[in-house]
Amino acid sequence: MDRYDRQILALLQEDATMPVAEIGEKVGLTSTPCWRRIQKLEEAGLIRRRVALLDPAKLNVGVTVFVSVRTNQHNAKWLKTFHGLVQSIPEVTEFYRMAGDTDYLLRVVVPDIAAYDAVYKKLIHGAELADVSSSFAMEQIKYTTALPLDYA
Repeated sequence: MDRYDRQILALLQEDATMPVAEIGEKVGLTSTPCWRRIQKLEEAGLIRRRVALLDPAKLNVGVTVFVSVRTNQHNAKWLKTFHGLVQSIPEVTEFYRMAGDTDYLLRVVVPDIAAYDAVYKKLIHGAELADVSSSFAMEQIKYTTALPLDYA
C-alpha cells in the first residue's frame, strides 16, 4: 500500500459517497487508475463495506450503555448460545470477547433506561451469566469510524 492508497482510504472513511473523479483529483490520479485502486482495496479486504452513519438521537436511540458480562461457562455450547443471543438483539451494536476480569463487553444503544432494562432481561433470560454490570455514557466525547492509516 502506497501513499495513494492511504489517501484514498482516508477520503473514503470520511465520505464513501464521494465520486471517484473527485477522489482521484484530490489524490492526484485520473478516474480510471483511482477506481482500479479502490477495487483492489476492496478485493484485498481493506474496504469491507460501505455504509451510512445514522444519527442516534434522531432515531431515538441516544442512550449508550456499556455492558460488562462475566460468565462461569466456558464451553462451546454456551458460547454458541450466547453469541446467537447477542446477535439477535438489534440494540447491541458492538460485541467483544475480552481479556481480564470481564469476559464480554457490549455496546448497547436504546432510547431510555426502560428500553435497556428490556435488553438486560433478554440477556439474563437467554444465557447463564455470572455477572452483568452496566455503565451509562453521560456524554460522547469522541466517536469515529475512521481507522488510523499510519500503520498500514
